[in-house]
Amino acid sequence: LDRNIEVIADGEATAEPDRATISVAVTATGNDSAAVRDELATSDGELRAALTDWGLDEDDIRTDQYDVRESYETRDNPERTRYQGVHRYAIEIDDVDAVGEVIDVAVDAGADEVQRIEFGLSEEREGEVRETAIENAMANAEDDANVLASSSGLELAGAYSVSTANAGVTPYRVSDAATMAESDGADSANTGVETGDVSVRVSVNVVYAAEQA
Repeated sequence: LDRNIEVIADGEATAEPDRATISVAVTATGNDSAAVRDELATSDGELRAALTDWGLDEDDIRTDQYDVRESYETRDNPERTRYQGVHRYAIEIDDVDAVGEVIDVAVDAGADEVQRIEFGLSEEREGEVRETAIENAMANAEDDANVLASSSGLELAGAYSVSTANAGVTPYRVSDAATMAESDGADSANTGVETGDVSVRVSVNVVYAAEQA
């Protein structure tokens, strides 16, 4: 009589981030949609120039949202029509220690809002952490299977089927409220940013062969 024990277990591993994505936005308002677009275009050139001068590549700066629309406050009053525009950027950097400096460069170049900072892992580092998460999940699965086997008068005789189910990465996110200006002297200020570990979670489905104890 074939016997088996099937378990599903989770495993998690954490690591310090080695990349970050900063979300900043430039906003504009005006009585004419074309004027708002022109203002956003001018700001776009200034922001990209400042960030590339700092050391980023053009590919590190991408548009996340671009929108010009009539203001909600004036839609029912055509004589006072105003337009609102927003151009939101996702800025990716590999040096997480430079996040505050990049924020300062963006703000000095015209960014009106720092909406979010997301700390994550590079593809290579994520793969390494995922391996550890899988190892932890397998250890948890074996512990659970041993408990089930013991309570059933069985003992494990090895795993003959293993698969991964859900897997996910939880980046460390910081809202603009969590950034703070720290004075570095009378003529300068650096933005300090709180950081935290990134977690990788994996679920495994393992079927163990079992035999009578």
